[in-house]
Amino acid sequence: MSSTTQRLTQLAAASAIPVGAQAKITAKHDNDVVVVSALRTAVTKSRKGGFKDTAPEDMLSAVLRAVYSSVSLDPHLIEDIAVGNVLPPGGGASAARMAALHAGIPNKASVNTVNRQCSSGLTAINQIAMEIMTGQIDIGIGAGVESMTVGYGARALPTASEAILTCQEAEDCLIPMGITSENVARDYKIPREVQDDFAAKSFQKAVKAQMAGAFKSEIVPIKTKWIDPKTEEEREIIVDSDDGIRDGVTKESLAKLKPAFQKDGTTHAGNASQVSDGAAAVLLTRRSAAKRLGLPILGKFVTAAVVGVPPRIMGVGPAYAIPAVLSKTGLTINDVDFFEINEAFASQAVFSVQHLHIPFEKVNPNGGAIAIGHPLGCTGARQVATGFAHAKRTGEKVFVTSMCIGSGMGMAAVFVNEQ
Repeated sequence: MSSTTQRLTQLAAASAIPVGAQAKITAKHDNDVVVVSALRTAVTKSRKGGFKDTAPEDMLSAVLRAVYSSVSLDPHLIEDIAVGNVLPPGGGASAARMAALHAGIPNKASVNTVNRQCSSGLTAINQIAMEIMTGQIDIGIGAGVESMTVGYGARALPTASEAILTCQEAEDCLIPMGITSENVARDYKIPREVQDDFAAKSFQKAVKAQMAGAFKSEIVPIKTKWIDPKTEEEREIIVDSDDGIRDGVTKESLAKLKPAFQKDGTTHAGNASQVSDGAAAVLLTRRSAAKRLGLPILGKFVTAAVVGVPPRIMGVGPAYAIPAVLSKTGLTINDVDFFEINEAFASQAVFSVQHLHIPFEKVNPNGGAIAIGHPLGCTGARQVATGFAHAKRTGEKVFVTSMCIGSGMGMAAVFVNEQ
């Protein structure tokens, strides 16, 4: 073979389209489910923060309107809306419908709420994606909302009949979330020092991101009323930043906090997710529709997976949901550029990362729920908004979102950035 022929062969090989799993999921097809907008409210502290006097339907209406108007989509083209919501009586179904109507979405667009606890926002996105994939709709919104100010507390605790409780795993579903965290820490030997270090880094990354303005592109500023708890004076404020993020948190400062659930426990207020208020929405369509309508494409939804795990250690969910979704795509951990894993508790997040041998620097690059907050129904959609905003800044291609789910489950999804 001449040197010229050999060189041409090398060039042809170098320019050949790869056939691996990464190439398969990043390839573009008209039938792909794509994300054209992903936005959220700020996440604020329950009963103390910027949304403590704001109804959940007001937060939801604001993000629904923003997610379609930000890309100049005619709302008459929106066909279905799924909203993750955990705490309200009746599942918040009527409130979600009213929020959509208030947001300027015509009454011909249908709405439902879904409650798969902490994965509800991602479950809503997955529902809309499946409707698009199967040809039921062309355009829809997967969203999530939670006012833990309004809904969180004793009235939200589940109950069950004596007959059901004769099943040990059924009874385990009633274990308080904090105790499930202690179970994970004890069963898998996750020391408090390791948990506190993880939590401190979540705060530190979130502070850095907030100070750099990294969250601005994903947050919809909302004008709302706020009542001063000291003077009871009502005033109008604009909520445009996460108010649970605290500067100066270190593993040493966290070490001073007392355990919250067991005297000899390792879980406390500083290494657990914050109780929060917030909403998020993700606008999805088919690639062919996006091209026809001239809509921008942030990237695509690839697939999702949900798995069950023992209820007494519900926090291990991501450790099993992530491999499940990767197996459906043929991807490996190394093929994923970064992970958004919900930090319900440091114990379970650390276990999941260690179990899967994910480099910690690939996890929650802008902090997670320990620093930002965890409005239950919102988080699954919030992670997607944060993920696409981060991917746009860094140019990273493939990311995975995941979370544990109360009563013993885990969910994960794969997204591809095209920005």
